[in-house]
Amino acid sequence: MRITIIEDDDRVARGLVTVLAQAGFEVHRLATAAEAVRAAPSDVVLVDLGLPDGDGLDVIRKLRDRPETAVIAVTARSEEHERVRGLRAGADDYIVKPFGIPELLARIDAVLRRTRVARALTLRDEPVLAGPIRICTATREVTVDDTPVTLTRKEYELLLLLARRAPDVVSRDVILDQIWGATWESSSRTLDTHIAALRQKIGPAAVIRTVHGVGYRLPADRPEPIG
Repeated sequence: MRITIIEDDDRVARGLVTVLAQAGFEVHRLATAAEAVRAAPSDVVLVDLGLPDGDGLDVIRKLRDRPETAVIAVTARSEEHERVRGLRAGADDYIVKPFGIPELLARIDAVLRRTRVARALTLRDEPVLAGPIRICTATREVTVDDTPVTLTRKEYELLLLLARRAPDVVSRDVILDQIWGATWESSSRTLDTHIAALRQKIGPAAVIRTVHGVGYRLPADRPEPIG
């Protein structure tokens, strides 16, 4: 998952880049409105409204031409009319500085859910590859070393999430939220069951690695042979 941060304050930008990279995102930082308009598409864009060369609201309006991109306005402007302006300009959400990292991550996950369909349509003709795994999102066909693998709907969604973020770690909370829409204990046990089933179906050619206390990751390259 690619996140672009448009923020001219170096200290704030460095902090955001660090925590989002640790959360498993591919993070890019820009400092001006001009750079933002020319930037490659991202899954999420965090836009500071007080940019040195223009108003962040204008950036948000231009980003609305990319329905697969979720936009969160990040600013110190806390007044209600400012929040209304940001949302009417096209922001999917609005977060006021200072804010907590858990809140930011929760808001990012929420807007990603809202743009899931648009992203799927944008990527429908592009197979998702992770080592020997190939996922055709248009037909929902999965192969491992060109051998078809039959998955249930939840197994498919789980493998697709891990493959799209490979080789980054996807936390258990993010998986439970995006695949099951819940984080309670019974859902956590369900995740363990689905991981075990996936490992059995895709076999040793593609390894789902456990990162204890965090979540799971799927290597982007073929695993090294053992022995």
